[in-house]
Amino acid sequence: MIQLRAFISTLLSSLRDLTPIILVVAFFQIVVIRQPIPDYSDLIVGTLFVIFGLAFFIRGLEQALFPLGESVAYAFARKGNLAWLLIFAFALGFGTTIAEPALTAVSAEAAKIAAADGHIAPDKKVMADYALGLRLTVALSVGFAIVVGVFRILRGWPIQYLIISGYIGVVIMTAFAPPEIIGIAYDSGGVTTSTVTVPLVTALGVGLASSIKGRNPMTDGFGLIAFASLTPMIFVMGYGMVMD
Repeated sequence: MIQLRAFISTLLSSLRDLTPIILVVAFFQIVVIRQPIPDYSDLIVGTLFVIFGLAFFIRGLEQALFPLGESVAYAFARKGNLAWLLIFAFALGFGTTIAEPALTAVSAEAAKIAAADGHIAPDKKVMADYALGLRLTVALSVGFAIVVGVFRILRGWPIQYLIISGYIGVVIMTAFAPPEIIGIAYDSGGVTTSTVTVPLVTALGVGLASSIKGRNPMTDGFGLIAFASLTPMIFVMGYGMVMD
């Protein structure tokens, strides 16, 4: 009964969050564009799927992913094995990024555009290899970023200096990278930090900071996502320079 009440509360919260988006789209469709909304039945069913899907996803985060990430981080901190903690951090960043649906979609679209512009051969295998290479590059960059972020929490380094240094690197790489890869590189950070990566990585950081004496979960536990959205820009521009 408690679980049911919690799910209904989450469902109502999802409906409340999505209502402004639905109203904005409906307003522009009816008032500005002045065209009827097509396929009412499909639209209603799809909206219900989104509302229920978002509710199930949020409940899953609260019940499984957040507690799991925090408990694993706490266990590694208690054992005091730095090597295994860093290996786990890299594997978590790499694995969650590979599983990101948004990154898969953007990589496939980037391969299509690259083929259409003549940067790669318009062959399905070549396009698939290009998309896979892009995904692996982003995944490696996020794994590296999480390792740096975890090391920062352990050492207590100020986050602002690392972030500033990283963006200086982004600016330098932008000057040398092929123009056609720069936009993809800048977008890759955004699509990487999405539905799968953010909850687990945040839980890792908070759990790790909570389990280390002298660390504050609020000031030290967050910030891992900043690295995860920064390093893909550098790595993808490097990938573009290699593939050019």
